[in-house]
Amino acid sequence: MTYLTVKEAMNYLNIKSNKTFKRLIVSGLPVINMGKSLRVRKDDIDEFMKSHTVVATKERKQ
Repeated sequence: MTYLTVKEAMNYLNIKSNKTFKRLIVSGLPVINMGKSLRVRKDDIDEFMKSHTVVATKERKQ
């Protein structure tokens, strides 16, 4: 298992804002509290993103 620091997780997700990352946590991204730092499992990030993927469809006007 690979555990990432918050900074590594943000880089993995290509996120620049701490506020955006905190929103992902509030939305259900699992984190591990290790003393004063947080860790995120890489597999948890992948699963979270997979479960929140939305497929865009183009509706036809009739």
